[in-house]
Amino acid sequence: MTRLETERLILRPWQESDRDFWADLNADPEVMRFFETTRSRAESDAIFENLKGHFLVHTFGFWVLERKTDGEPVGFAGLQHTDFEAPFTPAVEVGWRLKRAEWGKGYATEAATESLAYAFGPLALNEVISFTVPANVKSRRVMERIGMVRDRAKDFDHPLLRENSALRPHVAYSITRDAWEARQHQKA
Repeated sequence: MTRLETERLILRPWQESDRDFWADLNADPEVMRFFETTRSRAESDAIFENLKGHFLVHTFGFWVLERKTDGEPVGFAGLQHTDFEAPFTPAVEVGWRLKRAEWGKGYATEAATESLAYAFGPLALNEVISFTVPANVKSRRVMERIGMVRDRAKDFDHPLLRENSALRPHVAYSITRDAWEARQHQKA
């Protein structure tokens, strides 16, 4: 299964030893602020199996972000197939979530940038999307830093959330392979 590296992080598949880290991440109310609820241990374990399963089917997914200096898991980031009903599905999304103590250190941007390089390089995808609730300004800034642009035509009400949920409206961002490659040439 695919493993990636950045200057400060190893992006690796999930291991059984990550279950506690994953459950703690999902139980933190601040980390889960833009989700309808925190997750119980049983819910986290079920999602954990889905994350591992995505790797078995696709050889990529949401990778654990392991800090190189001490091997500590600090969050996750990567690519995931998205197939619920929305204006852009089926698609591959780039996403991330970090421990609260790791916010503001640039890990999400670093890992998401490497994920996009993998998406447009070895995977040869034509487009990658990302989405969040409008109030999640920090994630929206990451999307913009990695070159994604909001596409209002793709904004949607998340079909997996309750009809009356204040978190149901989502904004969508996307980046094409051409836009990614043009960005890389500008940086060079």
